[in-house]
Amino acid sequence: MMDKSAADAYVYAKVSGILANSYSGKNADKLYSAKSLTELYSLLFKTEVPSIPENLLAKKIEEKSVFTFVEQYCQLVECYAHPQKILLTLLRLYDYSNLKMLAGALCMQETKCPEVIDLGKYSLLNYKNWPNLAKITENGELSWYNKVPDISEQQVLDTKLDFQYLHSLWKDACASEQSVRTQIKSLVAEEIKIRNIVWALRLKIYYKMDNESICQKLFFENPKSAETDVFAGEALKILSKDISNFDEWKTWKYSKMLNPHEEGVFWEVDPRWLENSFRTGLVKKYSTAFHKYPLTSLSLVCFFRIKQDELNNIRHMTEELRLGGE
Repeated sequence: MMDKSAADAYVYAKVSGILANSYSGKNADKLYSAKSLTELYSLLFKTEVPSIPENLLAKKIEEKSVFTFVEQYCQLVECYAHPQKILLTLLRLYDYSNLKMLAGALCMQETKCPEVIDLGKYSLLNYKNWPNLAKITENGELSWYNKVPDISEQQVLDTKLDFQYLHSLWKDACASEQSVRTQIKSLVAEEIKIRNIVWALRLKIYYKMDNESICQKLFFENPKSAETDVFAGEALKILSKDISNFDEWKTWKYSKMLNPHEEGVFWEVDPRWLENSFRTGLVKKYSTAFHKYPLTSLSLVCFFRIKQDELNNIRHMTEELRLGGE
């Protein structure tokens, strides 16, 4: 551990080197040079490729990528004697995902513990206590999740976990390092807002949910504020739009992010296109912030998000190569 100024300088230097070789943003194109999963593995890890079937190799690539990132991130956080809370909350996204997976496995009466991403001393969960869910979650912010859910309860509990995580993320953004608090809050708020927009459209288009049901799935800063809410307001505004009438969308705040429209050709909002457009824009914002505000906790916030984008790109590529080989 180092004092904060020394840790900030060391972390910024290390992260700069790692991001220079990451597969995010423009560098993501390098991933697409791989013509097979074997090539992709060699590109990412520079080690001998395991002699396993293609479907298992795809899973191996994804898992190894995540574990490598989490190990890197934990080592960087370890540099700080007193890391900012938001740095730990970002990491604990994996605890929340793990808990959903463990509860799902127990719900299905599985006896073998799923492979989890253990955050070590930073973890909120006691994985060694499998299969006792109450013992796994005890003495922490997730201790309320102490019973194996029925299948009918899982979706509700998953939403509760999502909301709790976003609440913690926002709370810690608001309490982050003073010198970059405004920038961190702006980035986190934008990300939550975008999450709500994409989620609302997915529920409307793919699941045919009514507006009232969709509202219950959105995360609000203040549910009483409705369309003026900083997180959910924009998502609520678009629920009344006709998803196949481009005229209703062309003046929308985020119209540039929509899938292309051609006059005389059927058009419908594509949530996947929109999500990818938003993700590309966010990565650019995180990259800009990383260089603009060096030697602060924002460096690791940006690092986490840019590497998450890289992991998404790797997952996309493994899926594409796996399906192409079938």
